[in-house]
Amino acid sequence: MIATKAKPNLSAATVPSQRFWEIDMLRGVAIVMMVIFHLLWDFWAFQIVPNLVLYAGFWKYFQRTTAISFLLLVGVSLTVSYRRSVQKNGKRGSRGLWKKFLWRGVRIFAVGMGFTLFGMLSGFGYVHIGILHLIGLAIILSYPLLEYRWVNLALWVLFVIIGGIVRSTPMTDNWLVWLGLHRPDYYPLDYFPIFPWLGVVLLGIFLGNTFYGPQGRIIL
Repeated sequence: MIATKAKPNLSAATVPSQRFWEIDMLRGVAIVMMVIFHLLWDFWAFQIVPNLVLYAGFWKYFQRTTAISFLLLVGVSLTVSYRRSVQKNGKRGSRGLWKKFLWRGVRIFAVGMGFTLFGMLSGFGYVHIGILHLIGLAIILSYPLLEYRWVNLALWVLFVIIGGIVRSTPMTDNWLVWLGLHRPDYYPLDYFPIFPWLGVVLLGIFLGNTFYGPQGRIIL
């Protein structure tokens, strides 16, 4: 398989300045879905609706759909943001651009750690690697891959396969929970390990390089 890049035009005059309505719309839908699920979680946590089942049946798939939507949009948005930054500055792989993505990822990861601390202090439960931790890590780890298309699609398949393997691997401790390896009695409040969930962001990067080029959207 050839590692092809989506090569940006480095002319600053061609930087598309418009927002993409479809990305904003999908992001808005994902936010509404997230708010709905977290309201239901509050109803359950504070015993307003004590018998509410959130992690089985319809609401389990609702929550998974919401998370997948967010992670795909993270990948697409990273691609668009990276290309615009490259076109504006005229440099690929510059230290300044790397720092921009690094600190963005660090900030989001720090917010995730805030939720980890809240869960520990409140007694509601624990969050070792939730969706915010994952997004923060994904922004940092995926930076070298933002110009690639098919490589990210192949990596997504690989992450799904590895995710299936680690999910079925028996463990006697939880020190590798961030990879997806944990004991059967591990029940965190929020759990999005690197395998397979980082692969969803990589799939989003593939989609971003497929549907959005140097001049803007390619298909829509």
